[in-house]
Amino acid sequence: MRYIARLFLALLIGGVALLPARAQSSAKPYVVEYYYKIKWGYTAEWLDLYKRNHYPLLIKEQELGRILSMSAATPVYHVGEANRWDFRFTIVWKDAATANDGFDTAPILKTLFPDQDRYKHEEQHRFELLLEHLDVPILVDDMKGWRK
Repeated sequence: MRYIARLFLALLIGGVALLPARAQSSAKPYVVEYYYKIKWGYTAEWLDLYKRNHYPLLIKEQELGRILSMSAATPVYHVGEANRWDFRFTIVWKDAATANDGFDTAPILKTLFPDQDRYKHEEQHRFELLLEHLDVPILVDDMKGWRK
């Protein structure tokens, strides 16, 4: 039963994930929250690898104007294992098209990380430390139109 509930949730999230890309004009910023749940005891190692190997790529994409802003969050208290997440990275993309355009990062990665074997090994290890990863596009409402 738990498997069916997770499958339904995944399908629901997947369906919702498609809506913002179609619903938002390409001129509007597009916000995605990236959740990471890491194996117990490996959080510091995972974060070190993220900062060393993934964050510099995001900075380059921001310099190119693809990313408008980024923020990171971690929970202050803990929750049950089923609902646990360790890091949430929120990225505000220029627009939905930019976030989903299949941008080729290979040239940037080769410049940032001349030792490609080491880079690939460390990135593989970073993902081996994960228990779960979710990409959740969200709609942000400034609530200005809520007052009557």
